[in-house]
Amino acid sequence: MLKSVVELFKRSSDDEQDQSFSVELATAALLSEVIRADNNTDEREKQAYRDILQRQFSLDKPTLESLLDEGEQTAEEAVDLVQFTQVINERCDNDKKKVILTSLWEIAYADKSLAPMEEHTIRRIADLLYIPHSQFIKTKLSVTDS
Repeated sequence: MLKSVVELFKRSSDDEQDQSFSVELATAALLSEVIRADNNTDEREKQAYRDILQRQFSLDKPTLESLLDEGEQTAEEAVDLVQFTQVINERCDNDKKKVILTSLWEIAYADKSLAPMEEHTIRRIADLLYIPHSQFIKTKLSVTDS
């Protein structure tokens, strides 16, 4: 009996470890959340999603395709954004967070328009990443100016 209880706890802790995300997958899921925010997925957003992940993580084609699919699926199944931002907060410095924030804005503006829900989603993500509002605005302006 005691042995079965120990095995149960052992399996539970293994499951928890399996549920932790990589920075790459967390970033892909957050980018996918911005794409899904306005319920209007544009091909330009999908292409930006692909380009950004390739640029940030330098992946080979099969790995990139897998990450794209996994990021979308993970975002669809997610209950909240905390599970993704927590991974980034634990493993990334402020410079890396700024790169991720810039990527979020690039996705939002890929279709040449910014939906209010896209901006709201990015604001929520920035708050969860502990990015100051001034940096949120500066990053937005840097993307819109280019």
